[in-house]
Amino acid sequence: MRMHIIEASMEHFTHLCALDKEVIGDYSRSDRIKHAILERRCMIYKIQSCIAGFLIFTTDFFDCSFISLVIVKPSERRRGVATALLADFIERAPTAKIFSSTNRSNTKMQNVFNAAGFKRSGYIENLDEGDPEIIYFTLK
Repeated sequence: MRMHIIEASMEHFTHLCALDKEVIGDYSRSDRIKHAILERRCMIYKIQSCIAGFLIFTTDFFDCSFISLVIVKPSERRRGVATALLADFIERAPTAKIFSSTNRSNTKMQNVFNAAGFKRSGYIENLDEGDPEIIYFTLK
């Protein structure tokens, strides 16, 4: 099976929004996805012609890269898609320091960060009631 990671373009927008809806149940992040594509901050993981996942990042987290969203198609989970997106981003990152986060309740994503070499770097309370956000960090 042929896979590759590329920068998203507006031709992918509808597919990314549909994938996001499949995961979260609505289109509430469509504007966020559109802006990330237009600002060249969205990478997609393709298996042949199918989009299996995508990653969105920013560089405004204390002048460091911050991976703000990693989405994997449910049927493609546990096949290394998220780990591959993270590894690819670490190579391409425009800054030496890379951060991301996930809720304490999201143990699957915590395992992905650990597998990708990220280390815990603290937490933030009060974003989601009773479910602190764990911050992760790695160097390029």
